[in-house]
Amino acid sequence: MSRLARDRDRPSPSEPSLAPGAVPGAGHNVVVVGLASSGMAAALAMAARGAAVLVTESRPREEVAEEARQLEAAGLRVAAGGHRPSDLEEADLVVTSPGVPDGAPVLMWARKRGIPIWSELELGSRLARCPYVAVTGTNGKTTTTEMIAGAMRATGLDAISCGNVGYPFSVAAGEEHAALSVEVSSFQLRFHRSLHPRVSVLLNLAPDHLDWHGTFEAYRDSKRRIFELQRGGDVHVGNRDDAQAAEVSREASCRLVWFTLAEPRDGEVGYVGGHLVSRLDEERDLGPMPWQAPWLQANVAAAAAAAISFGLHTEEVAETLPRFRPLPHRGDLVAEIGGVRFVDDSKATNPHAALASIQGHERVVLIAGGLSKGVDLAPLASAAPRIEAVVAIGEAAKEVASVFEGLAPVRLASSIDEAVAQAFDLAQAGRTVLLAPACASQDMFTDYAERGERFAAAARAVEDHRGAAGA
Repeated sequence: MSRLARDRDRPSPSEPSLAPGAVPGAGHNVVVVGLASSGMAAALAMAARGAAVLVTESRPREEVAEEARQLEAAGLRVAAGGHRPSDLEEADLVVTSPGVPDGAPVLMWARKRGIPIWSELELGSRLARCPYVAVTGTNGKTTTTEMIAGAMRATGLDAISCGNVGYPFSVAAGEEHAALSVEVSSFQLRFHRSLHPRVSVLLNLAPDHLDWHGTFEAYRDSKRRIFELQRGGDVHVGNRDDAQAAEVSREASCRLVWFTLAEPRDGEVGYVGGHLVSRLDEERDLGPMPWQAPWLQANVAAAAAAAISFGLHTEEVAETLPRFRPLPHRGDLVAEIGGVRFVDDSKATNPHAALASIQGHERVVLIAGGLSKGVDLAPLASAAPRIEAVVAIGEAAKEVASVFEGLAPVRLASSIDEAVAQAFDLAQAGRTVLLAPACASQDMFTDYAERGERFAAAARAVEDHRGAAGA
């Protein structure tokens, strides 16, 4: 049986690729690695087209029993409890889930055997029959992706956001939509060959996920692949204010449009006197935006640049963006006690995002820590002038403490409830207790959302306790 496609790392002229847009079907044997939402979506999409699909999962069967039952009811095979070399014996293709590291043994076995490796993003790219915008970056991807989708719908298009936001690209691409706004991660970009957006966006670039990629250079190279196939009339949107991201964006072989927090030049979107202004084809004042946080202002500018470059009417973009409401755990005010504000920015899962969050406040007591993902936390020290104290949590607590040694008082906490209580003790009226962890959450929580919810609950518990004590 012929192979489906040449692997980028192991090219072989004897193994022809599928035609552009083609997907595995009858007669093809596919192994999907990872039983998360994207893996399930990819598996079901290929099985529906006649491919023989085996899904392998490292977690034990009892942890994925419901997902396995659904797949097996649809005629797929599931092998839980670990990936084995024998799983690949008849495989023509491996489709890997984002959570599987690039250097995982199962992917190394596939490379050794010359088996092509795709991400679910590649499958979605082959299924897509409508134009789409693709958004990547270290921070702000989901917010910007949702903004663009909202602008698309405001112009009357049947459009949705998909990809890394939670709704798999391969599902959305197989549906009848007029346009898509796709969030793509560095994990997914690593294994794509066909992603060809009408407009691509690189929001920013800072060290992240080094436990997965190994080096910052490998992480950067994955991000670069968002515009790899763009040419001619395509558009790439880059961040003029981010030197590392801008260096990558300048390599795009298509029209390059910049966004900035400064006054825009010709061919850019930026801010003049607090108003968002587009100078892409003609100068248009998009009006004032209701947010002060620099990171959110940047996301708005990027979304406007992408939406207008996609072909949306400027007036409708201007009407839509101010109505956008940020998603949870991205700077939510969850309580105010005795003049102390409690702000949940649990989604700030790396130093770049945490620094952007801190810049949005005058003086803060910072709660930080968790899983550092191999990323150096030292850049957090640059925020010391705004930080009155730090409460460190999680596996990286001692690393956080060492960053701020001699710069700010530091306490260690063993739980989020203890962290909130200590932070409140350290905070003066008029200050902000800010959860901007600069780390992933899985050492203590299921995900960043649970961490944020627990933070909010702990803040409300402090409020209730003070109310009861004063009653």
